[in-house]
Amino acid sequence: MTVPIVGQPATATGAAAAGRLAVIFDLDGVIVDSFAVMGEAFAIAYAEVVGDGPAPFEEYRRHLGRYFPDIMRIMGLPLAMEEPFVRESYRLARQVTVFDGVVELLLELRVRGLRLAVATGKSGPRARSLLDGLNLLPFFEHVIGSDEVPRPKPAPDIVQHALGLLGVRADRAVMVGDMPTDLASARGADVAAAAALWACPDVDELLAAGPDVVLRHPSDLLAFCPAVPAR
Repeated sequence: MTVPIVGQPATATGAAAAGRLAVIFDLDGVIVDSFAVMGEAFAIAYAEVVGDGPAPFEEYRRHLGRYFPDIMRIMGLPLAMEEPFVRESYRLARQVTVFDGVVELLLELRVRGLRLAVATGKSGPRARSLLDGLNLLPFFEHVIGSDEVPRPKPAPDIVQHALGLLGVRADRAVMVGDMPTDLASARGADVAAAAALWACPDVDELLAAGPDVVLRHPSDLLAFCPAVPAR
């Protein structure tokens, strides 16, 4: 499979001619490194609700990008795990870190005049709380959770909702994600899909999902997002 090099137009979406006006980011694995916290919260929730034995976190991680209740249904685990998982995620939130280069990327994108949003598998309140605690919330005009759209990823609803809130056409936006569900959501909304590899658990699987552009470091996105011309 041939994937366009960083900065080349995304022909799969027909977006080659139009300059970018907006970037829609996934949260976990793209902006923040929350995997250790996620693993601990999942293990505690599993022990409380299911009982003894190893918590299948690696299987859970393969489904990231989806809404937590959807993952529980896919894995055949009790939906009752959500309450302790969310509780522990809030308790451990201070341990979540921002990936190197992300703050610089967000600053430069704002300087260039691009509008930014987050579309995450988390609930909206939890995502906004996490970003606020990391002092990142002001970068984003909108932070949308999976509980705030009719159908979460891989459906296109969350990306379409972000476009509507931003007032930006699909061909003027790019979605950055680290899971096939992110790329599927972007593709369904006719938005260019950028694969973030800096924390991806399965690079081969992500590349097989057919991203329009591959990003090996956050700063690689800048080649794809030139400054918005002044009006």
